[in-house]
Amino acid sequence: MTWYREHSGGVTFSVRVVPRASRSEMAGLYDGVLRIRIAAPPVDGAANRELIKFLSKQLKVPQAAVTLVTGNNSKQKTVSIANPSPTTLDQLSKLG
Repeated sequence: MTWYREHSGGVTFSVRVVPRASRSEMAGLYDGVLRIRIAAPPVDGAANRELIKFLSKQLKVPQAAVTLVTGNNSKQKTVSIANPSPTTLDQLSKLG
């Protein structure tokens, strides 16, 4: 069983964000949730913008393809990636 869900429009997965980290990085999977450390503070959406930028760079997808489905004001978020390439799906499967 995978930690992300594939659907007709793309891929959806849960993320736990740790803001104000020394640098932005993936910290691994914990209880089926991808933990990501973000350097930006959780002020005025800065951490959300950094999360989208970070995920698009790591997964090699356009920033417009990364969407926060839920959790705009929370550390626990649901992220959707629209039309992921086989490379993106391979990268996600390697994380788990």
